[in-house]
Amino acid sequence: MKQSPPAEIDIADMTWPPPPYRSPVPPVTGADGVRRFDGITYATTPGYRPRLLDVQVPAGEGPFPAVVWIHGGGWLDGDRRYPPPTVPADLLHGTVLAAGLALVSIDYRHSLEAPFPAQLHDVKAAIRYVRAFAGDLGIDPERIGVWGESAGGHLAALAGLVGPDGPQGAALEGAEGVGSGASGVRAVVDWYGVADLVTLAEHPMPAMPGTEFPDPYEALLGATVAERPDLARAASPVTYADGSNPPPFLLVHGTHDGLVPYSQSEALAAALKSAGGEVTLQPVEGADHIFLGSSAIPAIVEGGVAFLARHLGAGA
Repeated sequence: MKQSPPAEIDIADMTWPPPPYRSPVPPVTGADGVRRFDGITYATTPGYRPRLLDVQVPAGEGPFPAVVWIHGGGWLDGDRRYPPPTVPADLLHGTVLAAGLALVSIDYRHSLEAPFPAQLHDVKAAIRYVRAFAGDLGIDPERIGVWGESAGGHLAALAGLVGPDGPQGAALEGAEGVGSGASGVRAVVDWYGVADLVTLAEHPMPAMPGTEFPDPYEALLGATVAERPDLARAASPVTYADGSNPPPFLLVHGTHDGLVPYSQSEALAAALKSAGGEVTLQPVEGADHIFLGSSAIPAIVEGGVAFLARHLGAGA
């Protein structure tokens, strides 16, 4: 059988180095009317995997306020597509969309790929990308919030508190992806995130039998806290809590968390209150990390969504 000649490649369409991000492709619309943009490349850096995000936009007329979801995993692991095992993805995603909020789920570089502040640079790049392409995505660029769990909660807190005019602002903003533009947010939900790496160094990591898991804090910093106390402070949300006009925060934390002590959220709440910020600290009584041991997870999810919907003006 005669084969067709190979398609010609238009050299004019090829670029090197690769572009720093890709424009959104048309969405796939489900039977529920939800528009889904999957696997958008929001940032590229030579030598690293492309950073991807997914967007789900509610049915109906937009533009919609948006929530940027940041996964956990000790900065060493995790995936934008999967919440913690205690929180079903259908519950989290469905509750967000039902409230009239778009959901943006992002990946970021893990700590053994690149140490801090690479992770914050990627979160900032994702927020800038959503703003730059808000019209294509059906999102209101002025109504963006962040929500993260564990390592993602830490990054969500930093995204809410670190600005270009603050301490080390330019260095912490980064220039990944869409290299310029606003990266601020209007509200933060932080589930059991680290707030102060310096004091956390005094809390021993629980043993993990049968695993050879790197120390997550040393991997994040590329050194121990004792070796780089300056970097540990730079990576700690409490360092920036006294900045001008922080966004509203909802901190949710298990009181028996053996990995990230409840006192971490207490410290961040106290610092935000001292600075005049609006903050709600919600203890989950008896729960361990990722809310293990709690039967109230649907209510916890609904509370986070209600907080974001209120502060982002969903339905307005």
